[in-house]
Amino acid sequence: MTTSTHTTCVWPTLVYRDARAAIRFLVEAFGFDEKAVYGEGDRVDHAELGWPKGGGIMLGSPREDSVINDLPPGTGSVYLVVDDPDALHERAVSAGATIVAGLKDEDYGSRGFTCRDPEGVFWSFGTYAGA
Repeated sequence: MTTSTHTTCVWPTLVYRDARAAIRFLVEAFGFDEKAVYGEGDRVDHAELGWPKGGGIMLGSPREDSVINDLPPGTGSVYLVVDDPDALHERAVSAGATIVAGLKDEDYGSRGFTCRDPEGVFWSFGTYAGA
């Protein structure tokens, strides 16, 4: 009998000026699961948000001791695979996401949209799961 384990090996990392507010927004607007949050007060030293289909992101507050300290807060672009982009689009709009590319069908077979969160990170969602 063979036992296999699945390990997610790609974790986009983001920096937010108000990481706690970003966590609340990402959970409410997009459906991330809050897995871990470390830090005191307004500061988030490390947070992990899980994506329901697997994988996730890591994020935190700006920190001088971080290896990604030169990454300006609120920058980045992340693509996530979804089964129902129309429902997620409605959820994101209701939570205050800024839509920058509305729902559309792509010539490569995906349906999706792109929005920005309150700090400016681009989030694209679509049905395309890769070749």
